[in-house]
Amino acid sequence: FSLFPFPFSTNHISQTAGKIHPYMFTQCQAIHARSMFPCQDSCAAKITYDAKITVPEGLVALMSATRKGNEGSTFNFAQEVPIPSYLVALACGNLVSSDIGPRSKVWSEPEQIEAGAYEFADTEKYLKTTEDLLGPYAWENYDILLLPPSFPYGGMENPQLTFVTPTLVAGDRSLGNVVIHEIIHSWCGNLVTNRTWEHFWLNEGFTVFNERKVIGRLEGEKSRQLHSVLGLTRMNDAIDLFGAEHNFTKLIPDLTGVDPDDAFSGIPYEKGSNFLYFLESLVGAEKFENFMRAWMKEFAYKTVTSDDFKSFFLNFHADVESSVLEKIDWHAWLYTPGQPAVPNKFDSSLAEVYYQLANRWVEDGGESATAADIEGWSPKQVMGLLGALVDAKEKIFNPQQLKKLGEVYNISQSKNSEIQFLWYKLGIRCEYEEILENALTFLTSQGRMKFVRPLYRDLFASKMGKEKAVETFKTHKSFYHVICARLVEKDLHLKCEEATKFTCC
Repeated sequence: FSLFPFPFSTNHISQTAGKIHPYMFTQCQAIHARSMFPCQDSCAAKITYDAKITVPEGLVALMSATRKGNEGSTFNFAQEVPIPSYLVALACGNLVSSDIGPRSKVWSEPEQIEAGAYEFADTEKYLKTTEDLLGPYAWENYDILLLPPSFPYGGMENPQLTFVTPTLVAGDRSLGNVVIHEIIHSWCGNLVTNRTWEHFWLNEGFTVFNERKVIGRLEGEKSRQLHSVLGLTRMNDAIDLFGAEHNFTKLIPDLTGVDPDDAFSGIPYEKGSNFLYFLESLVGAEKFENFMRAWMKEFAYKTVTSDDFKSFFLNFHADVESSVLEKIDWHAWLYTPGQPAVPNKFDSSLAEVYYQLANRWVEDGGESATAADIEGWSPKQVMGLLGALVDAKEKIFNPQQLKKLGEVYNISQSKNSEIQFLWYKLGIRCEYEEILENALTFLTSQGRMKFVRPLYRDLFASKMGKEKAVETFKTHKSFYHVICARLVEKDLHLKCEEATKFTCC
């Protein structure tokens, strides 16, 4: 495969960090590999591949495979572990690398490499903890490609080369859970793969559940529980957006005649994780961890359905009292839309503190607020506070109150993109004009759809930002990835077609 001539116009150079050299990357999930090479573009068909990629002089090619050296500008790759077509990935640009562990490198443009090497320095710790939980890692290396700011997703679990957004670079490693999530995909999804997209929860639900198990081992069980509580908000937002009776809120939706991208939401992630948590609560944590390792070993290199999961679970737990297993309403969990069949009871002690503080702000507008309110808090708890204030629709804070909130808790100076996003979301909802320019800068310095689309929608719905939203987007449209730009056009009613309803990456 040759990248001559380079398959992008010079406009796309504006999407890079260096803004000098061209850059390209692929995104094949869910059914886009067919636009890259002839294939059976289904997760049911696993393949190995070899590749030779010839690139313009001075640029570097990377793929979701083992690097086999290069002859000048031709780079060789081999993927010897069978994978579905959606995990074939290619990137090319002005790329350099830095070692971050005995089997890991971070790759990026030179402008981002130092920050990336610092941010992802815990990668080997995450890998080892996951191996202890799920069994041996199947691949030779685990590298991370820190993509240009315009990358529209949080991460993509391409084998041996996870793609990540630079919005993960907070300077304090506080967003490492995204890397943990992508690492766990090396088992859940990449090694054991859902046979069809209807069973996507076997990929993402398993990954979220085990991501939080790893967090529990690294940070303590209360941190795992906090992540689970925050996950409920994500699930509820998806249910509210689609509607509680919508087909897409089932763990196994009917995707007949449906592009799987249209069904993409937090449901398979969070509702799936909640199902696994419920099963763990029935049989016990130790036994369920043994089950998970056995599942990975039994179905490695294969594809699976929910029926496979049910049969394997019941066979593995044949020694469990029937009265316990009879508590599992398989049909309700898998095929009923809306909320999970049984609500889980999570330890909310780390969440209660931010709910209590949010209630104080609603009651007194922050009159009693001091920096001591959040002393010792984790970034996740600060996110929880802001999320609770955004959801407090009965309270519209005035500019003086928001200014105090940002200054007293140092929120307005945070480098954490998740905190920035929620801060700007709150400010826009409250028509806080002082925040507008910083919010626009945030919108035009990164292209992650999780942040970009909601903020443009909120600005467009506000009094202070409607015209600015349209003007800013039109000026910076060439910065965004084409998928992001197309959807924002619809969000801003610049296109009349219906936008994809939910993006959570």
